[in-house]
Amino acid sequence: MSTKGGRNSSWSRLKPANQDIFEEMGLRSKGDKQLLDYKTQERFYNKIVERYLLFAADARRGDELHRKLARLNISQESGNRDPAQAVPKPSDLTNGKDDSNELDAITMGMRKLREGIVASKRIDDFSIQAYIFCIRLSILLKHWESYHPAMRHLIQVMHPKHLLSSTELQEFAGYQVLDLACRQRDLSKAFSMKLTLGLRDSKVDELLKAIAHDNYFLFWKVKKGVDGYKAKILEFAEDEMKLHALKSIGKTYLSIDLASLEQLTDSNWTALTKNYNVGWQLEGTKVIIRKPKPRHIDIDQIMEFVWSRS
Repeated sequence: MSTKGGRNSSWSRLKPANQDIFEEMGLRSKGDKQLLDYKTQERFYNKIVERYLLFAADARRGDELHRKLARLNISQESGNRDPAQAVPKPSDLTNGKDDSNELDAITMGMRKLREGIVASKRIDDFSIQAYIFCIRLSILLKHWESYHPAMRHLIQVMHPKHLLSSTELQEFAGYQVLDLACRQRDLSKAFSMKLTLGLRDSKVDELLKAIAHDNYFLFWKVKKGVDGYKAKILEFAEDEMKLHALKSIGKTYLSIDLASLEQLTDSNWTALTKNYNVGWQLEGTKVIIRKPKPRHIDIDQIMEFVWSRS
């Protein structure tokens, strides 16, 4: 039925906007109570996983994956309950989103979910699974502000009340010990935490040994054999290990083969000169660290020595 003036009354009605659930949900620390509800938590968790998988699937298109991983510090790692365990069809992807903004939204979404779980005092299979997902993804993003408090809550609060499997406990204990050693640079606490949690991991033992003794050769060797999560945490210690390697090489050698230098520092020549201001000279496949100073021969001293012996 037409209204006065001949316009249909339905034309003036505003259609409700389809609000993004990531914007709709708020932080419990800011007073929002929506994520205190268990069903809402589960629905929001599924949306977080779905949104990450869409991003990961989009990144897998050809060379796009390598570009995004290099820029955003994400690595591929698959396995049970891992962030990248499934990939939607390309037709389901949404294009044109800025990578950084997308991951910021996912990271904030995980924080909102964790706050809701903690505030609701929920400790069950779902909350454990959600925390494992958040920790693993945050490690891949090198977002320690997210994974550090989440790991502490998982191990110290949730595990005593709802036991993790022995495999899961060893996994996250390893992450916590390496974070103490590599990012926080607290080796004594790392060794103490290792004993407290009963961690038995030969690779973690070797890495702690390498860091304690500045053994950069052992550090790079073991790093190549660990999973993607541990490798990401080890990146916090890389710069220090590379600098120590460069200082040791500089004090020990006059020259070194380029291949050996790149192996000992786990970096190519371009990266070393650009990121570490290496002032050495490259001559073919040999790196000249410093040239020996020519000795000055004093003829008078030689003649004096000869006459004294005659």
